[in-house]
This record gives sequence, structure tokens and C-alpha cells, in this order.
Amino acid sequence: MKVRPIRTEADYREALSMVDSIWSKAVPGTPEGDQLDVLITLVQAYEREHHPMPPPDPIEAIKFRAEQLGIGRKGLEGIIGSRARVAEVLAGTRALSIAMIRRLHRELDIPAEVLIREVRRPTVARAGEARKSVPRKASRSPGRSTVKSSRTEKRVA
Repeated sequence: MKVRPIRTEADYREALSMVDSIWSKAVPGTPEGDQLDVLITLVQAYEREHHPMPPPDPIEAIKFRAEQLGIGRKGLEGIIGSRARVAEVLAGTRALSIAMIRRLHRELDIPAEVLIREVRRPTVARAGEARKSVPRKASRSPGRSTVKSSRTEKRVA
């Protein structure tokens, strides 16, 4: 089997089949092992350029790492904050602060580049924020305008 650069999708599929065929026979330090190392390096370079993987969502990265380490929400409390704060962060309703990002990076060894990305899921407005943005209702009577808000009523001449 001849090893050559991977330039096309057909070359890529051929290299993958070569990797599959010598995977079980290859022993480090042997010609098959060296060939496997070279093929894997070429495949990885091709995939990095032509099939890049997007970085993970920060919240999913936190959940995945916590599961790997066997710590639950309780274990995250010492890193993120109170139980309520952990719930808000994991639900996507609270953004990570710089201090949280630093602690998550230091304690869970999650790359900071992953943690500073925007969360993919939309954040949900809190009940208090939703009430503040309710538009005022206007009603008209002949010759006068009345603007009603939730607290007062003003007459406009």
C-alpha cells in the first residue's frame, strides 16, 4: 500500500479504508505501525481542513465534564455558586460571569475558549423583566386621548 497526500474526498475515503484494513495488524515500531501513524496524521489534517467540528456549546461542555468527573449539580455549586445559580446557568437563563468562567476552567479543566462562546439556546426572560416591557394601551374618546398604563391614567388634550 502506497501512502500519498489526501487531496480529494475519494482520497480521503481510500485512506480511511486503508486505516481500517491495517488497524488490527499494526504494532508500534513496525512498518505497518509507521504506515498507520502517517495515514492517521494525513486523515486528521484533511478532516481539520474539510470537515471541521464546531466547538461545543458552553453549557453542554459543563454538563459533559461534570458527568465525566462524576460530580452533579451539587458539585458545581462550589464552582458556579448557589443551587439556584447552578440551575439558572444550566438552563441557559443566566450567562456565565468572568469569575465563573475562570473557576470552571481551573476546576473542571474546560478550555476558556469554549466557555466564552455564546450559548446556543435562547435565554428565557425572567417574569419581572417581561412585565416591564408591556406596552401601554391607548384609548380614544371624541376630542380627547387617554393613555392608560398599568398604574395610572393620563388625559391628553
